[in-house]
Amino acid sequence: MSKAATLREKDVAGLQAEVKDLQKAHFGLRMQKATQQLANVASLRVTRRDIARAKTILAQKQAAAAAK
Repeated sequence: MSKAATLREKDVAGLQAEVKDLQKAHFGLRMQKATQQLANVASLRVTRRDIARAKTILAQKQAAAAAK
């Protein structure tokens, strides 16, 4: 199952928590990069895209809820 499919199964509160967790993880990776402790810098791009994916699905769910 894709990441988007698992995110679509969550409710709005779950998606907001997921975005917050991803942002914390991204911040930690940025700090590791700044202190030159991060070996895999590609993980920054992956987490940034995961955040965007979660925010997109969250916006879609909120728009659908507002339309009802």
